[in-house]
Amino acid sequence: MDLPALLVHVADFAAHAIPGADGVGLTLVEDGRADTIVSSAAFVRTVDAIQYRIGEGPCITAAAERRTVRSASLGKDPSWPRFGPRVGRLGVHSVLSLPLLTDDRVLGAMNVYAHAEDVFDAWAVELGELFAVPAAISVQNAQALARTTRLAAQLQSALTHRSAIDQALGVLMSRSGCTPAEAFDKLRAMSQAQNRKASAVAQQLLDEAVARARARRSPG
Repeated sequence: MDLPALLVHVADFAAHAIPGADGVGLTLVEDGRADTIVSSAAFVRTVDAIQYRIGEGPCITAAAERRTVRSASLGKDPSWPRFGPRVGRLGVHSVLSLPLLTDDRVLGAMNVYAHAEDVFDAWAVELGELFAVPAAISVQNAQALARTTRLAAQLQSALTHRSAIDQALGVLMSRSGCTPAEAFDKLRAMSQAQNRKASAVAQQLLDEAVARARARRSPG
C-alpha cells in the first residue's frame, strides 16, 4: 500500500475505532512544516488549517512535546487561547491529539475531533495511544517505500539520459572522426546554443540518426 492510501486507511479506521470521534486527520511533519495529509471528514482540514496558520493548537503541542493532548472544551481551554475559541465557534469542542512517534523522531500526529464537549474519556485515550504505535510504524514504512520508489525512478531516469548521451557521442564521433572529449564538447556547445538540456539534445541527435538510417534503407 502506498503512502496516501495507507494514510486514508489509518484515518478511516481511527474514526470508526475511537469512541465519539466525528473526524480524524493525520498530520505529517516534514522539514519542520506540518501539513494535514488526509482526513476522514471535511471539517478536520478546516480546523487543522487554523492551528497551522496561527501557530498553536493541540496537534502542534502533541508533536512538539511528544505527548498525548486532550481537551474536553476547546472554546474554554486556556492552553490555546487563540485556537480554542475559533474552532469552538465552528462547533468543534473535543479533541484528542496523539503524536506519531518512532525511536528517533516525530513523524506527525493523529488528530481526533468531536463536535460535542467532553467526548474523549480515559478509554478513548488508551485506545488512541495503542493505535498510534502501529500507525506510526506503518507511516514510517510507507514513507521509506515512497522515498525508495522516488530514488529508483530518479536513478532510472539518470541511466536513461546517460545512455542517450553516450550513444549521441558515438554519433558525433562517427560523423567527424573526433575524440570522445571533442564529441562531448560539441554536445555541450549544442546544448548551450539551443538552451536545452544535454540529454534532450542527445536524444534529438539519436532520433535524427535513426531517421537517416531508415531513409537509406528505404527503396527508391
